[in-house]
Amino acid sequence: MITVVIPTYNPNPGILQRTLDALMAQTLPTGEWELMIIDNASTPPLSNDLVARHPDGRIIREETLGLTHARLRAIKEAKGSLMVWVDDDNILVPKYLESARDHFTMHEKLGAAGGPSIAEYLEEPPSWFEPDLAPIGCRDFGNEMTIASWNDEYPECSPIGAGMVTRTEAIKKWAAAITGDSARLALGRTGEQLTSGEDNDINLVILRNGWNVGYFPSLRLTHLIPAGRLTLDYQKRISRVAFRDFIRVLNIHGIRPWPKISKWTVRPRILKAWFTHKAWKGQNNAIRFYSTIGQYEGRASL
Repeated sequence: MITVVIPTYNPNPGILQRTLDALMAQTLPTGEWELMIIDNASTPPLSNDLVARHPDGRIIREETLGLTHARLRAIKEAKGSLMVWVDDDNILVPKYLESARDHFTMHEKLGAAGGPSIAEYLEEPPSWFEPDLAPIGCRDFGNEMTIASWNDEYPECSPIGAGMVTRTEAIKKWAAAITGDSARLALGRTGEQLTSGEDNDINLVILRNGWNVGYFPSLRLTHLIPAGRLTLDYQKRISRVAFRDFIRVLNIHGIRPWPKISKWTVRPRILKAWFTHKAWKGQNNAIRFYSTIGQYEGRASL
């Protein structure tokens, strides 16, 4: 049995419907997977009509706001030995669930996996937009399968949150590890806040407990990107937060590729970076500058 989880907070109805339509078009029979929508304090609450087409579909309300809390609730409620984490703007290819089942059956030590996440822009991106400059949940490592084990570093093939597949036994180790840890409980997105890093934390906990992570081309999805994520303000904010929180998560697991810096040095470093990146010269220069701010803030928090 596979548990498909859609954690969501005030979703766009049309986009969520596309996500659900793709799930109902899966080649894996519905008798082999359950559908669970975690309604993370949406206003108004989501209607049960959303899961009416699935014989084992349910909506579970989680009042504590935050993606991490939604994930923990899903882990508690899941019936499946595998969990497929689907964002409310992900369109899975029809064989996604079937491929996930086959990969995890073939690779007994596989704890977490993902694949290509290809952007579909709902509006034409601005002329200055540069893909991959700021993290928006998209990536494509090509057609080669990659599997990695723990090696005192963060593997590039580690899955991102969009479409992440986890072995339930493995992700329960993460749930146990963060229980009572306020800093780690706050890593996931919370409402409109762009905190991040819980995906990295999940992967590292799974790796350190002896499981592998992997990239599989067949686990392909389309990630719907609204215009709001392509604004300069959003791109600057997500670049800053993502870099900051990634450093913090790595440090939790004893990985420190960037040395600690004193908090008093952050301001002069940022001033220097303003000139180094020529942040006034264009949007992409400004985004790179904000990534550097996040790096300094992360290093100062170590």
